[in-house]
Amino acid sequence: MKLWKKAALAVAALIVVVLIALATWERATANTPAADPTRIYDVRIVRDTWGVPHIFGKTDADVAHGIGYAHAEDDFATLQEVFAATRGRAGALLGEDGAKADYAVHLLDARATARRQMAKLAPDTRALLVAYAAGFNKYAAQHPEEVKLGGLFPMTAEDVVAGFAFRAPFFFGLDRVIGSLAEGKLPDRDAPDVGERGSNGFAVAPSRSADGVTRLVNNSHQPWEGGVAWYELVVHSEQGWDFAGANFPGAPYPLMGHNKTLGWANTVNRPDLIDVYKLALSEDGQRYRFDGEWLPLQSKRVWLRVKMGPFTLPVPQTLHRSVHGPVIVNGLGAFAVRYAGIDDASNVEQYYRLNKAKDFAEWRSIMARQGVASTNFVYADAAGNIGMFYNARFPKRAAGCDWKGVLPGDTSKALWTGYLPFDGGPHLINPPSGYVANANNTPFIASTPADDLKRDAYSPLLGIENGMTNRAVRMIELFEGDASLTRDELDVLKMDKGYSRQSWVGPWMLSLLAVRDPKLADAQALLRQWDWTLDGKGRVDALAALMVAAGARNAYRLQALPDPAEKLTDAVDFITRHHGRLDPPLSALLRVERGKLSLPVYGGPDALRAIYWDRDEATGHLVADHGDSYVMMVEWPKDGRVASRSIHQFGAATTRPSSKHYGDQSPLFVREQYKPIWFEADDLKPHIAREYRP
Repeated sequence: MKLWKKAALAVAALIVVVLIALATWERATANTPAADPTRIYDVRIVRDTWGVPHIFGKTDADVAHGIGYAHAEDDFATLQEVFAATRGRAGALLGEDGAKADYAVHLLDARATARRQMAKLAPDTRALLVAYAAGFNKYAAQHPEEVKLGGLFPMTAEDVVAGFAFRAPFFFGLDRVIGSLAEGKLPDRDAPDVGERGSNGFAVAPSRSADGVTRLVNNSHQPWEGGVAWYELVVHSEQGWDFAGANFPGAPYPLMGHNKTLGWANTVNRPDLIDVYKLALSEDGQRYRFDGEWLPLQSKRVWLRVKMGPFTLPVPQTLHRSVHGPVIVNGLGAFAVRYAGIDDASNVEQYYRLNKAKDFAEWRSIMARQGVASTNFVYADAAGNIGMFYNARFPKRAAGCDWKGVLPGDTSKALWTGYLPFDGGPHLINPPSGYVANANNTPFIASTPADDLKRDAYSPLLGIENGMTNRAVRMIELFEGDASLTRDELDVLKMDKGYSRQSWVGPWMLSLLAVRDPKLADAQALLRQWDWTLDGKGRVDALAALMVAAGARNAYRLQALPDPAEKLTDAVDFITRHHGRLDPPLSALLRVERGKLSLPVYGGPDALRAIYWDRDEATGHLVADHGDSYVMMVEWPKDGRVASRSIHQFGAATTRPSSKHYGDQSPLFVREQYKPIWFEADDLKPHIAREYRP
């Protein structure tokens, strides 16, 4: 054989070997934790006529097993993505976006945190986590054709804890800080923003209700699909765990909702819980100076897994760590990051205990554990107690440092190691006004002005935000305008679509009307006629909705509003290009789309009826994808027997297009109607659609 033919064959053989290696290395090198011990679980899943799972078990662990199985039935795809990230394998599923999550998991060392946390958990909590993972594993074993990534199973309790350790700090902006540093930029000096992750929470005491009923409005604003989309469930254990609410993929219990005697809503808060330190490195980059000594910079190499077509490519990354926390080295230097809850995942146990709290005193003592590093809790109970708790794990910072800036990394004077106690933060409990509320605004406006907490009573070192959303301004206006709220009036308040001239929307609209451009005169004349609500009744609503959306993101981030001429020009172009006129009805633009459904919906960004969207350039629709999602209305009448209603923007079968529950709640959602929650077993019986054991 000629030499060139032998060489060609050798090259071809080498290419085949490389391709085989690229196709198989990811699974071969995947780190799979040791499987949890196996056991048999006694669980019964009852689906009601809306497909919502009601899960019954003898023990709490039995119920958790059913939660894992039922959630996999409805959203196995998302659950796999969530748990792949905890293993550092999301890039093998999702490509570059998944690899970014993998980088963060490695940088935060979430798996090491999970291993340490597992040893600290109470036995019943560990049993709960093992059972939940086993339910997920059971579904995977029964449906191998749906498994997306080889070697992902079995999932373990450690994977569940790693998910909590990894995702919790992103709710107060850690992703933004890491992202800026990874891109070679310094993060903004102000408290980290969290995008437009809004929420509303209201609690009304018997003294404020026209009928003497305690009421709780739980109105979280989350993305409608993905790893932080709400999934509704009701649980009952013979060990006393009875709860109705919703969870995220990867959580073995509801994260908010109510039990028989109490409940809570959550809203994102924005305290400054993250500090960045610039390290002084040695010339070789392997040590850093701290209190006059040179300490070794901990370093390790990891391989990110990035799916590209049929192959998964290995991408090396070197990770660093100092006494402060994870370190990112970029063109500006070496920066360490320290954040509330670092190397801790005790939130995984705290949420479980909150589910089973019997009264206000017990609930409050569980909150004092401070496993949940941030998030407001709006509380109500059967005894008539209400409260707005600005919950944050405040670092115990020393005076004299610029905590909003980049801190010196060479001195322990700037390094905090502990936290203030739970009661050190702003908590408004049982105010005389009879109501508390939060809509991602400063905690110093939470009720009637006479009852509000005073800003100067709290140290600026806490980093508590001062901003007000339009939702916050509107809710106070509406509450203050009605001294005795009926049930129907509270429903109307929750679905309010109005904008206040006293909020950021007022000056934003004035700036739009002040633009001097003849091409925009017709649009400005139309905006002058707007009635300041997005209820779909006015001819201005479509254009007004686009303009509110143009300013909402900056307003939520407490940033300067954008250029009004640019944004108004863009809106005019979009609306006329797709709809041929400046004043089409809002229903022609704003839609809920799900499978074959396309339904008009009303509301808008930063309204109490919060609707956010993506533009669809093919149809000219504003396709709703964020905002009002799982909404729950809870009541404790004078007899104390809880009753609740809810609505989900889609339905129980979140990623199952062939299911009738894929979008069966959307028509109710756009009509602003609720379905009952059949919390008690006797109430559920007439509404059982299916009952089975996994």
